[in-house]
Amino acid sequence: MATEIPDEQLMLAFRSGDARAFETLVRRHRSPVFNFILRYTGGRARAEDVLQETWLKVVRSAKEYEPRARFTTWVYTIARNLCVDSARKESYRQADSIDAPVGAEEGRELGELLPDGGPSPDRAAHNVRLRPLLERALQGLPAEQREVFILREYSGVAFKDIAEVTGVPENTVKSRMRYALEGLRKRLEELGVDGDMAAEGRAAG
Repeated sequence: MATEIPDEQLMLAFRSGDARAFETLVRRHRSPVFNFILRYTGGRARAEDVLQETWLKVVRSAKEYEPRARFTTWVYTIARNLCVDSARKESYRQADSIDAPVGAEEGRELGELLPDGGPSPDRAAHNVRLRPLLERALQGLPAEQREVFILREYSGVAFKDIAEVTGVPENTVKSRMRYALEGLRKRLEELGVDGDMAAEGRAAG
């Protein structure tokens, strides 16, 4: 089986004029990047616009691209900054709720939770009936906590890379993750997700 070409090598090839390399990058990362943007913005129309702006910025920045960091770190930084800009422009609007996750990440285990003995929102998310509640709870988090949770649990970005994306120390990223998990547990309890429902979600997963 052929070895997959690294993202950074593809981006360098695109910088040199290989359009097919860019197409490969888009196919490889469009779904997870869109999921990040969708959950950050809370609205599909805005998410589609920001996604398009993200890839346009990748194209426009290609000549200056240098593989100092992972390509995924670079592209998520672009997407995140555009999400922040979009949120500022649309601050007078209330973000629409998301009814269900989309794309290739659906069904992915939501990762490593800090143990506290309470119900785990990530495990409950495996149950299709509970997943929309998690999405609504997620939209209720402060933006700085939500982006860390989304990058870590939906996109699988390492804490050290999230620190680069968000421009804060890694310890701050981990603290925001802890607060996000606590906030999600509290909100899910308010929405009626008790220990029995969480256990059912774990069994369904």
